[in-house]
Amino acid sequence: MSKPSWTERLLGGFKKTSERLSENLSAAFGNAKLEPDVSIEEIAEPVGVPEPAPELVPAPIPTPVPAPEPEAESFVEPEPEPEPEIEPERDPEPESEPELEPQPEPQPEPEFEPEPEPEPESAPAAPTPASAPAPEPERTPVPTPAPSPALAAAKPAGRLGTAKLDNRTLDEVEDALILSDLGPSAAARIRAKLAEKRFGLATTERELREAVAEEIAAILRPVAIPLEITAFPRPQVILVIGVNGSGKTTTIAKLAHWLKEDDYSVLLAAGDTFRAAAIEQLAVWAGRAGVEIIRGPEGGDPASIVFDGVKKATDTGIDVLVVDTAGRLHNKSELMDELAKIRRVLGRLNPEAPHDVVLVLDATNGQNALSQIDVFREVAGVTGLIMTKLDGTARGGVLVAAAEQYGLPIHAIGVGEKIDDLRPFDPELVARVIAGVA
Repeated sequence: MSKPSWTERLLGGFKKTSERLSENLSAAFGNAKLEPDVSIEEIAEPVGVPEPAPELVPAPIPTPVPAPEPEAESFVEPEPEPEPEIEPERDPEPESEPELEPQPEPQPEPEFEPEPEPEPESAPAAPTPASAPAPEPERTPVPTPAPSPALAAAKPAGRLGTAKLDNRTLDEVEDALILSDLGPSAAARIRAKLAEKRFGLATTERELREAVAEEIAAILRPVAIPLEITAFPRPQVILVIGVNGSGKTTTIAKLAHWLKEDDYSVLLAAGDTFRAAAIEQLAVWAGRAGVEIIRGPEGGDPASIVFDGVKKATDTGIDVLVVDTAGRLHNKSELMDELAKIRRVLGRLNPEAPHDVVLVLDATNGQNALSQIDVFREVAGVTGLIMTKLDGTARGGVLVAAAEQYGLPIHAIGVGEKIDDLRPFDPELVARVIAGVA
């Protein structure tokens, strides 16, 4: 069985988040005033009726209109002319029976007018052609359905399941985005963009999701900044911080594996000496990633371990030193003191270190993850983010909220427990996955 691609894993990882946003958008779209096709079909029914009608109109119009109408008045007086038909009783004129000819020859035979008395009966034959034009005006109104082509042209716009993006619908969409953990700021921005580009337009639910995906991507693009190894002299020191349980230790190992795949040499420093079994856990993941680790006793001084790590990395030509730290947010003052000490030690060896301070966020915390950004920015000077556990939550929309509210670079995202489930952040793909249109 072939290994699923990163895109497939991303789709699976964001499945719950995507489903949650899709449900909320569907509810918002359902509450909007829909424009059903039924009304259009009812109006369109007469459109089919006139189509056969024009076929009847051309048939009667050519025959009676040109012939009888202009000549009927001229035949009123020569109606007695058919008398020659009575005179042919003498046998010599039966050959002149072509009664059709008298129409073209009305003038030469008016001499027989003295004997019209017997032929008044033929006069009623004249009104018969008059009856033919009578029904014709009834059929003439048939062309009135000329507006039908306009309805036919408008029908495509009245697709089933469309709704007009008015203020009410936009309010519903904004609420749906907030409920999906995209945050009030991002939701308001997306609503404003939708109003600017599509206000008053009939939109399908799919088109709405496409538009939301594009606006989410617009928020994420500026913060999609990869973690680049550029420090000189080496090593580049990456300080990894985060609360206990955020996936910080496993993320360090995945980051080491990722950097190693890019042909960088990596060394890990087990600086979280406070949490029980943290050192052993990092040692296990270091073995899986195939990288070395610097460690000390549990409860030891984190700054001394970092010092040893920088010294070894410098002596052996290691490209990247990744440092694990404690995540004791319940005692912010102690954490600030510990991180400050680590910075002082690094500064003695390399004034530019640490080059990166990466905060690992647990997506399952939803909006609470944003408060962690506030705290760690204050105590550690966060320079970038890595979002983890996106595969186990429906609250991945917090990624968008963090990008909109803080503008910090998002270096990578994690969507699983495997060593290679951490990858660079692709804003276009993530936006489409979140909106359910990938």
